[in-house]
This record gives sequence, C-alpha cells and structure tokens, in this order.
Amino acid sequence: MTSRLKLLAPLIVALCVALFPTPAGLDPHAWYFFAIFLGVVVGLIFEPLPGAVIGLIGVAVAALLAPWVLFSPEQLAVPGFNSASSAFTWAVSGFTNSVVWLIFGAFMFALGYEKTGLGRRIALWLVKTMGRRTLTLGYAVMLADLVLAPFTPSNTARSGGTIYPVVRNLPDLYDSHPNDPSMKRMGSFLMWTAIVSTCITSSLFLTALAPNLLAVALTESATSIRIGWGEWFIAVAPVGILLLLLAPLLCYWLCPPEVKSGSAVSDWAAEELKKLGGLTRNEVILLCLVLIALALWIFAGDMISSSLVGILVICVMLILGILNWDDILSNKAAWNTFFWFATLVALAGGLNQVGFVGWFGNMVGGRISHFDPLVAMIALTAIFYLLHYFFASVTAHTTALLPVMLAAASGIPGIDMHMFVLMLLPTLGIMGILTPYGTGPSPVYYGSGYLPGPLWWRLGAIFGLLFLVAWLAIGVPWLALIL
Repeated sequence: MTSRLKLLAPLIVALCVALFPTPAGLDPHAWYFFAIFLGVVVGLIFEPLPGAVIGLIGVAVAALLAPWVLFSPEQLAVPGFNSASSAFTWAVSGFTNSVVWLIFGAFMFALGYEKTGLGRRIALWLVKTMGRRTLTLGYAVMLADLVLAPFTPSNTARSGGTIYPVVRNLPDLYDSHPNDPSMKRMGSFLMWTAIVSTCITSSLFLTALAPNLLAVALTESATSIRIGWGEWFIAVAPVGILLLLLAPLLCYWLCPPEVKSGSAVSDWAAEELKKLGGLTRNEVILLCLVLIALALWIFAGDMISSSLVGILVICVMLILGILNWDDILSNKAAWNTFFWFATLVALAGGLNQVGFVGWFGNMVGGRISHFDPLVAMIALTAIFYLLHYFFASVTAHTTALLPVMLAAASGIPGIDMHMFVLMLLPTLGIMGILTPYGTGPSPVYYGSGYLPGPLWWRLGAIFGLLFLVAWLAIGVPWLALIL
C-alpha cells in the first residue's frame, strides 16, 4: 500500500461508515462518533503518521464536530449547556487519567535503568553467573527480563533495548552466526528464549507493557471496573510464574541448541562487568527507589495512588541527580506514548459517553445470551487472542477490539464482568509471541537473522497455543477461586 493510500485510508473508512444508515436503536451522533473512532483505528493499523498524531487528530476532529458527533440534541437543548467548553473538557480528559501518568512514570524508571547502566549490569551479572551451560544461560536471559519488567512499560525498550544488545554478543563466541546453518549452535535458542520471556513478563506485570495500562484505563472508562497493580499480579501469577519457569526449558526442547555448555559466554560477561566497575551511587539509589516503588504498588494501593508513586519517584530522581530535566524532555518515547494513550483513552471514553458501547453490548449480548456465561467468556477471550494474527501492534489491537469485547460481554446475562476483565486483559502480553510483528521487540529479534520466518511461524504457533491453553486451563479456575 502506497503512503498516499495509507494516509487517505482512515478518512475513507470514516466517511464510508458515516454514510451508512444509522443502525436501529442507536442515535445518529453516536454512529458518527463511531465512524471517527474506526478511522483512528485504521490509522493506527496502517500508521501513515505516528500513533500520537493520529490519536490527536481524531480527538481534535471529534471535538470540532462535537454538536454532531459528541452530544445528543437533548444535551444541546439544555439551557446553559456550552458545547464548545464541554467538548474541550472531553478532548483533554485523557491527559488527567491516572493510568496515563503511571505509564509516563514507568518510562522514567526505564530511563533511569538505561542512564545509570543498572539494567545492563543486571543482565551481565546473570549471564556471568549462569552462562556456563546453555540451558542456565537461557534462564539468565529470562531472569534479566523479569527483573526489569515491573518498571519498564515498553517491552521494546526492555527487551529490544537492554536485553538484546547483551544477548546479541553471545552466539558469536561459539561461532554461531546469523542467516547461516550455524545459527542453530546457540543463536536461535537464545533469541527465541528472549522473545518468549518478554512476552510472558509483559503479561505478568501490569506495568510491563504499555497496552496493559491502556487496557485498564479503557476498561475503567467503559465498565467502571478498576484493576490495580497488585490485583493484576495476583490474577496472573500462577500461570505467569509457571510459564516463566518452563519457558527456557521448552525453548531448549523445541529449539534445541547444538552447543550445550562452555565458558566463553561467562568469561565475556565477566570482562564486560570489569569494564563497568563497581556499583555507582546512582545505581544504588535507583535500586532503592525501585524497591520502594514496588512495595508501595503492591501493599499501599489504598493509601497512595500508583500514579502518584511514579511522579514522586521522578521528583526524587531529579532532586538526587539520577535524571535531569533535559533527560525527561528528550525522552521522545515517553512523551509520544503519553500523548498517544491520552488521546486513545479520551476516544474510547467517548464511545461510552455517546452510548455506542451500551447499544453494541445489548445487541451482541442478545444474540449470544443463550450461551453459558463461562463458555461465553472463554470463547471471547480465545477470539480476542487469536485475532492478534491480524495486528502489528498490541496497542492497535487493544484500541480496536477491547471495547468490542467488553460491550459484547456486558450484554450477556449472568456474566461476571470483573472476572472477564481479568481473564481478557492479561492475554495482551503473551499474544505477542504469535507472529514476527506481534509485539514491539519482535522485529528486533526477527531481524537478528537467527529466527528465519518459517522457524518463527512454527514456534510462534506452538508457543502461542501453549500459552492460551495454559491461561484458560489454569488461569480461569484460579480467577474463579479468588474472585
């Protein structure tokens, strides 16, 4: 598809949908708002412009056309109602969302890891300690991702930016080269273990994947159900921890390395650690701040907002010189994500505000109301998961399908929406394993030359199915037990 067509596709889709007759039972302004929302989703899929720009355009257009797309004639007829002021309040509502600020704070944690070198030090120490056997080296790669995951909402930054540069140096030490039969000696195993690990950790922690936080915000907007950091972790822990423990072993069996042991990797990591020297003041301070933040997220959620914890840690890092203001201003990924998600939260909230979500939920729920609630939840979760084959972005997947799934479930009599939300949302991380474009770091590992297309598609299907079965077979009974 040409760049011009990609740029026009969102507009064409929005106009075509708007010109269709308004479905029965839905107000025209709600249908027009849905057309704008669908155009934004198409833009996020094709990406003719950065995601933040597409979201900002969508919000601006909806706010500009507010009398026709955001407010009903009854609302406009209320004496003293100011549509311009109300439209602007709606347009910036995403920027006051607490989850959006939590995402921003977590990006600053990741920046601290990068600037102090603590993330690389942790990865190298694990490789040095566990690198003499290939299997335990796989566990070192997994543990490195696990340690960084709770504070790095970009798995691209965590795995692609911190883990991959370390892992990429290891295969060459055993004469394992990309795009060559020798990749099977060690490279393929290590790369696959790294991407599998980051997909699992992305599901295990709420703050390990930015779309997790977006999904929580969209869910709260649509259903008023609020999911905290601790509740998410408790819900996912039995399956997530089990999968993490098994992941390197499964990779060892299904993508077996030819080299089983050796000292070269461990020796290389030891040399790199020597170059780094001892722990610096900033690394020690950051480590303390990370542990304090994690404790507050887990145990003090009722006393202090998770988002406020993130902001306070940023303030302390600035005061103590871990970061400076220029570091924050120059962190394009953080600001891009902040604007991107703030606008998507506002747009998704608009769907609920105009009544589209309620109408769609009643329509779909009426058609599948004869399903057993548990069967319906499992079916919707499996569909949501497998449809990721058609998305090159977890964010686009979340924005496009999550409101639909929540609306469909809300229309099913007897369904436990709290349980359904906790069943659905954690699949966002593990679904990234399905394709070479399924999640942020996937193209990095695919482009390494150690995971050619046929190998990825085969292993992606196997691991994707294992993850889904494990989640439904273990996770669903666990959720039924704790809720």
